[in-house]
Amino acid sequence: MTSVIESEEHKALRAAVAALGKRYGRDYVTRTVAAGKPPAELWSDAGKLGYLGVNLPEEYGGGGGGIAELSIVLEELGAAGSPLLMLVVSPAICGTVIARFGTEEQKRRWLPGLADGTRLMAFGITEPDAGSNSHRITTTARRDGTDWLLTGRKVFISGVDMADAVLVVGRTEDARTGTLKPCLFIVPTDAEGFQRHPIDMELNAAEKQFELTLDDVRLPAEALVGDEDAGLLQLFAGLNPERIMTAAFAIGMGRYALGRAVEYARERTVWKAPIGAHQAIAHPLAQAHIDLELARLMMQKAASLYDSGDDIGAGEAANMAKYAAGEACVRAVDQAVHTLGGNGLTREFGLASLITAARVARIAPVSREMILNYVSHQSLGLPKSY
Repeated sequence: MTSVIESEEHKALRAAVAALGKRYGRDYVTRTVAAGKPPAELWSDAGKLGYLGVNLPEEYGGGGGGIAELSIVLEELGAAGSPLLMLVVSPAICGTVIARFGTEEQKRRWLPGLADGTRLMAFGITEPDAGSNSHRITTTARRDGTDWLLTGRKVFISGVDMADAVLVVGRTEDARTGTLKPCLFIVPTDAEGFQRHPIDMELNAAEKQFELTLDDVRLPAEALVGDEDAGLLQLFAGLNPERIMTAAFAIGMGRYALGRAVEYARERTVWKAPIGAHQAIAHPLAQAHIDLELARLMMQKAASLYDSGDDIGAGEAANMAKYAAGEACVRAVDQAVHTLGGNGLTREFGLASLITAARVARIAPVSREMILNYVSHQSLGLPKSY
């Protein structure tokens, strides 16, 4: 049974990560974005302290924990104003998939570096025509002797410029006849035929988005992760942690925005009392806090189910957690900006940029509408509309 009371170890982890986040804070993120650089210093420090690989096996340099612990790391960094988006990707998706399904050689080669932050892996699933619908992925792998040749396109792939490799979701060519066989390949970013193109985003973030072109990228047999015929299982082993970590990202962001608003509401006096004394200000902030706390409970349930090996139960909870956290984040950011009024749109307070960033939690890695489809079909047993 999932406990709703955090252990002392988890509380200690929260406190330690919060202290690291406070040393960097929102100003650090603002500076790195302005300079067009990745958050390398924070990433490196988090790795040295063991936070990046807290979910990875101890025998490969990790902390031996699970997604429950990694979600705490991301949430607390976000609550301090300095989230690390690639935590969702490198250790949570790629590290988890390799730890669960990789060969011994793949584990030894990649997991220690993913755990300490000296190596980074991106994740490539989304395609221009398929979105995240794995049933419509056209990136294909065909055999050439003992090698694989991988061809296709991917879009909105985070942090490729920082990555040593990309865990690419493709499928074997015979899947086009009707049998879905997604496969996962580790593709080095310096491989011949691999090209990246930055996507011009209005969203300001330290981590950039890329379109990838794979033109007959030759990969050795050992680039395939896991069993060629068990790709769907392996794929969803990575997607559930992605949803849980996206929830952590959203909750952290919402907490940061709410904290700034509460601080402002306590101090800002227009008439005789601080504006936070007025229920029109106080109640929406209280509601935002309640929504974030409820979302965290579902996130904790999802992480607990996943870490216990219940992939089916985790799938439902992870989708619900991502949905709840995305909605709570958007509302918290909106209310925070509204509480500050004109100040909420100034660079000084750093909240306006979160209006755009908060939308990401509703859109990625799967839209709220697709989550509602999942819940209506899988949880409620309603017929599909597609």
